[in-house]
Parts: sequence; structure tokens; C-alpha cells
Amino acid sequence: MTNPKQHPTLIRGTSLRGPGFALALICVLTMVAMPRAQAQTFTVLHPFTGASDGAIPYGGLTLDQAGNIYGTASAGGFTGNNCTAAGCGTVFKLTHRGSGWTFAPLYIFQGDTDGVAPYAGVTIGPNGTLYGTTLLGGYGTGTLFNLSPPAHATGNVLGGWTETVLYLFDNGASYPVYGKVIFDSAGNIYGTTYEGGLECTDGGNCGTVFKLTPSSGGWTKTGYAFPGGSSGGNPLSGVVMDGSRNLYGTTSAASVTPVAYELIPSASGWTEIVLHTFGYFDDPRGGVIFDGTGGLFGTTVNGAVYQLSPSGGQWTYNLLYNFSGPSGPWSDVVRDASGNLYGTTCADGRFSHGSVFKLTPSQGGWTETDLYDFTGGSDGSCPVGAVAINAAGDVYGTTAAGGSGCSGNGGCGVVWQITP
Repeated sequence: MTNPKQHPTLIRGTSLRGPGFALALICVLTMVAMPRAQAQTFTVLHPFTGASDGAIPYGGLTLDQAGNIYGTASAGGFTGNNCTAAGCGTVFKLTHRGSGWTFAPLYIFQGDTDGVAPYAGVTIGPNGTLYGTTLLGGYGTGTLFNLSPPAHATGNVLGGWTETVLYLFDNGASYPVYGKVIFDSAGNIYGTTYEGGLECTDGGNCGTVFKLTPSSGGWTKTGYAFPGGSSGGNPLSGVVMDGSRNLYGTTSAASVTPVAYELIPSASGWTEIVLHTFGYFDDPRGGVIFDGTGGLFGTTVNGAVYQLSPSGGQWTYNLLYNFSGPSGPWSDVVRDASGNLYGTTCADGRFSHGSVFKLTPSQGGWTETDLYDFTGGSDGSCPVGAVAINAAGDVYGTTAAGGSGCSGNGGCGVVWQITP
């Protein structure tokens, strides 16, 4: 089992268990070939080098209103203090300038209380600054941080952004993984932690959904602790919120029954409703998004894209599409204005290095379009994080491996773009 203070390597298999938290990325690296010709144009915007720019991006990308791209790299950057040889990770920005893109690291984690290994992407908060989490650092169990740009600057200068650690997670809620944090209208922050909370049947803790409320210049944490068993536990993805402030998400298959859940707030706490129970090998590692009609879309690692629809107090599971490769979607799908769904697989596709897909509603069913198949070469391998889409239909994402920026361990990953 990987030491929780060591950066995980790209290996086949996953261990997500107990106080010795470990996370390893399944990513099959087998064939190197050219992708088949497709109507879209695929471009590598940045190959990570493992130096100050970072390496191994797991989290999804975030677009601002100007079309700039923000993201995190789980490794690379600084390698001293409590960092490993792989580095402590970075937050980066890609700015569209003319016909090209300018890449800049906004912050390099130092391995102290500022955090180590940002696995989740960042969220643009109500004040326009960036919010995110690190898997480790702080007390050793993760942090919530804020990044703000310097005054009278573009925000594109290395070291120019200021990090403020808002909260240090502890044993009560520990190890936030892939899920981006979200805000409600009152400025409270919500997210998940893989551990903390109540004891699970395997002796570890079942994880939490947390709420952080601004209080006297700091933050007060409340939330829900998963009980394990048939109620699920150990969430890897984040949550979404409806107009009544109910939260929706999934729990992983790491140590307990994987479920899709709803959390209903009240004055006395949160009530969990299990919307669907998955089979152990389904593993809904990605979260859910709203489908526009009161239901939810989600994915499982074994290749399913599904919809959950409420009806008469019950929720109905409907399989929309099933990928056949050895490792399917790890993250949420994204829905465009026309109702199409976009996502990635880690090891599906023609070359078993992952793919980018589009699902289009058609005559009561869904039609899958393969937008790109990764080869494992300079184009990257194993896209894990959720994609981002702009108004023009351009699709952006990352791969956790491959690329031409560094050697060893299967590559450091890339940021890519697909244009229609």
C-alpha cells in the first residue's frame, strides 16, 4: 500500500482504505498508434514537464467568462519540505492570446500547511477568486485553500497569486479527493472527504459531506458522516445542490456499498436518502449532474453512463450507454445547452488509452460519438478529470499520463482541446 505522504504512481489497481489512505490510478499503457481521422481537431495545449508547471493532473478544468482555463496538477512543482520526489503540485492557468495559449503556474504548493497534492479542480467563487482542496498537507489530511490574483496584474506571473488556507481538515473529516467544492447563495462551502466521520466495517472511517460556514473571520465545519453499509461511504466525488439546498452525490466502492444519495437539510442535521444502490464492480467514482428535468446523470468506472429519474417517490435507474474498455469514466459528465453529454474514459477507445465521447439524445435513446481516442504518446493517456465546454462547443480536458513533457512513469500528462 502506498504511503499517504507519497505521491501515488500510475499502477493497475486501486487502494482506498483506512487511515493509511492511498490512491493509485488505473491507466492501461499498451499500444502506441495514430488515432483514426475524425471531424474534430485535437490539439495539445500544454505538455506537463514535472517542473514548476506541475505533473499528473487529476481534477477537471474550470473556464471563466473570458475563456481562460484553470486547473490543478497533483504533483510537480516544489519538492522540498513535506513533498515527495514527485513534488507537491500546482494550480495553473491557460490564457487565450490570439491564436495561441499562454500557460502559467499560479501557485506551487510548498508541502507545509499550504497543502500537498491537489486532486480536485478549482472553483471560481462568488468573489471571483479560486477555491480548492488538497488531498494532503495541513495536519496531513488535506486543506481547503483560496487563491487570489495580485492587484494591477494579469495573474499570469509565477508566484503572483496569494494563497490563503481557509481550513485544515482533521480526523473528523479527512482527505478531500476529486470533488470540486461548491457554494450556496449565503457563501457557505460544501464538499466531501473520503475519510473521517463514523467507523466503517473494515475499521476505517466512512467519510463525510462537509459544510463550512464563515464565522468570526474563520470557518465552522458541520456536515454529514456516512454510516457505511447499505447507506454507502467513502465518497471520491463532490456534490451538487438543488434549489431547496438538498445535496446529491455518489459514494465509491472502495470499502462499502456504492450508492447514489440525496441529503436533505434540517435544523437537526442531514437526512440521507439512498436513490440507487450499485453493484460493487460498478464503482460510481464520478459524481452526478442535474439532467434538467429533476433527475440526475452519472457514470461508473466499469463503463456505464446512467440517468436517475424520480417518479412517485422512487428513483428509476436507466442505462444510457455502456463502454466496453477496461476502465471507463472516472468523472462526471458535462451537459451542454442542447442536452448533449460529454465525458472521458480512462482506458477505453481504439488504443486502450482513453477516449473523449459525446452522447446525443436521439429518438428516445442516446447515440455515442467518439470524439477522440488517445494513443498514449504525445497526445496523452488516461483522462481522469471532467471536461469543460465553452459556448462555441470547444471541449477542454487533461490526461493524467502520457505527453511529451517528461519521461518516466508513463509521462506527466497534458492539457488538450477539441474544436468542432
